[in-house]
Amino acid sequence: MGFVDEVPVPVSEDWADWLVYARVLSEAGDPRGEAIRLEHRGAPADDPELAALYRQVERDCGLDGLRADGSWRLGWSRGFLDTAGFRLTEGTGPADGTARRRRALVVRLLAELPHGGGHDPDDPEQWEAALVDVLLRHPAAGRLRTLELRLTDHHHSAGRAAAALAARRRPRLAELYLGHHYDTLFELHRTSTGRPLEVERYLHDPVVPHEAGRALWPALPALRSLELEGAFLFDDVVHEELTHLRTRGAVFSDGSLFGTSTPGLVALEVEIDDDVHGTVGSNLQLEELAPAGYPRLRHLDLGAATFEPEEAGDLVVLAEHPLLPQLESLTVRELVIEDTDAERDPLAVLTALVPRFAHLELRVAGAIEVEGAEGGELERVLAALGLGPDAR
Repeated sequence: MGFVDEVPVPVSEDWADWLVYARVLSEAGDPRGEAIRLEHRGAPADDPELAALYRQVERDCGLDGLRADGSWRLGWSRGFLDTAGFRLTEGTGPADGTARRRRALVVRLLAELPHGGGHDPDDPEQWEAALVDVLLRHPAAGRLRTLELRLTDHHHSAGRAAAALAARRRPRLAELYLGHHYDTLFELHRTSTGRPLEVERYLHDPVVPHEAGRALWPALPALRSLELEGAFLFDDVVHEELTHLRTRGAVFSDGSLFGTSTPGLVALEVEIDDDVHGTVGSNLQLEELAPAGYPRLRHLDLGAATFEPEEAGDLVVLAEHPLLPQLESLTVRELVIEDTDAERDPLAVLTALVPRFAHLELRVAGAIEVEGAEGGELERVLAALGLGPDAR
């Protein structure tokens, strides 16, 4: 049998409503009914009987091939997928047997399950997109709470994933990771077939097409935590209720780091380092952190962010920043002050900065070096900044 989706799904988390739902499913021959009853009785996710029921559900849904492929990790709750994580496993390289199995799986899934159309099963670099598309469009994924998409052929699959997510409202999706790993920003990306992909081609023309990017955020009303990794993935993030954002790389198509439309952010983490051209971000980017755009921001983590060097490091820039008074915690990459002027004492520079940061918890992720400062004097000023030995 298929996935019973004609029965109204409870809106609340009240078990009484879900037990009624379970009874209706069981009467329709859907094994999810018994699975829900087992969960109500306290069965853990690894309970053998419960796991067996959900394996049967996956077979009935036509999703068993996804688990067998190894790329998807799936967690079920109350008859629906609750968590899902994707990372492409081997299968498009020289191991022809593995590649044939994945192509056969993609052909079958595209024939049997809903998808966005336009997939070419003869192009191995589109297989990832198909595997992602069919799962996210399946009714079983309608109650996803946590989703992790670690993509390899992101030039196809990132846009497909965004379009699939936007195809239906996701009332519970609270945590999302979407992106691709890299070692050095803007390096040539290697696709699953080993082909080099020039990521800078997406500057001002994002990997996720404009229309799909605009449609994504309204479909995720419960999204609170978002992590993006890679280069030029989206034009923007437009979300009123997002509270935590972490970016690794230049994830926005104009190269900006902070120009998002996320007024509800409480915590922001930015990781960016030298790119393949040997350049780093300008401190001028910090001007985009205007209080009007981030009225609720309380925690700013730049501990993994490299900017153009200043005489007193990032602190000299951040000390004058209009956002600073509202912050409760701030992490910077390093605190390095060099003696570049005979009339300028580095320790005096640091001492003058202390009052600016007295109201928040300051952390330094890396080196603390103040040229010419003796140990005792330096420790005294660092202690005033809250940077005692236990805090670093």
